[in-house]
Amino acid sequence: MHATHCDDASGSLRHRFEVATPFADVETFSPITEPADFDRFNVRLGALGGRPCLRLAAQTPEMLADGLHYEERIARHGVIATRPGCSHDAFNAEIWLRHCALKRAMNARQVADIARVGPKERTRGQCALTHFDEAGAIVWLDGSDLVDAWDAHDWPSLFATHRDAWGSRIAVTVIGHALYDYALAHRELPVAKALAVRVDRDEIAARSRTALITEWPEAEQAIAEAVATRRLLTDPQELRPLPLAGIPGWHAGGASGTFFETEPCFRPLRPGRRYPKPSILAGLRACEGAENAVVSALAR
Repeated sequence: MHATHCDDASGSLRHRFEVATPFADVETFSPITEPADFDRFNVRLGALGGRPCLRLAAQTPEMLADGLHYEERIARHGVIATRPGCSHDAFNAEIWLRHCALKRAMNARQVADIARVGPKERTRGQCALTHFDEAGAIVWLDGSDLVDAWDAHDWPSLFATHRDAWGSRIAVTVIGHALYDYALAHRELPVAKALAVRVDRDEIAARSRTALITEWPEAEQAIAEAVATRRLLTDPQELRPLPLAGIPGWHAGGASGTFFETEPCFRPLRPGRRYPKPSILAGLRACEGAENAVVSALAR
């Protein structure tokens, strides 16, 4: 079964991503529709452990009658409301499986702010969390030259001049489930809202395939801890735009000399916009007797 967008805005991708990217197979992605689909995901979610135990459940009027906010339902009961046949929600389920520590940290922060300001108000932190949850990416990098190009929105420099750095000194982990849905249902190329994190280039090279790091549990756990303790994602201004089609090897258009000038995703820097320095992930090592634990420090 082919995926359908929740708003029935389905359609073919005009812009094709290459086979090694996260978006190569979105048009053949199967949504969660039948009870067996829910069961299949829930077996995998249950294996992740943690409390409350997570499970997908079909969003129905009966479910919504409990009066709980979406985030509160997850925090209290582990229930992730999922619209049957909705590709957006199916991609969200996949991200829960792959990046559970980050998703739990974001959920805890959302619930804490809901308790503080109520369900009808939104804090700056909630806005940052939602942006990252929907369209987020972590960009692992090593090199001030890359940061300088990115700070300036110098897309030809970041993606073309520094082409050889992608996969060796800079790589991406895609977190936002809406990026997949956007690639499926829209004609414009997706732009991630990214956290920049400095790590050692050897760590990047060891994990990257075509500048993609599908998941990095130890490092993501450290970032999740920083999110949970409000050291990260306290304001949307922390996030940087990253046009994902510019990454070398991710899109055929990148070979064109006019690609960065003609595609609307490659926007110039807004006057007055300044980005925070990348976070620094240091001291990453396994703790004795703790399989997935890390000792880490995140600093500005």
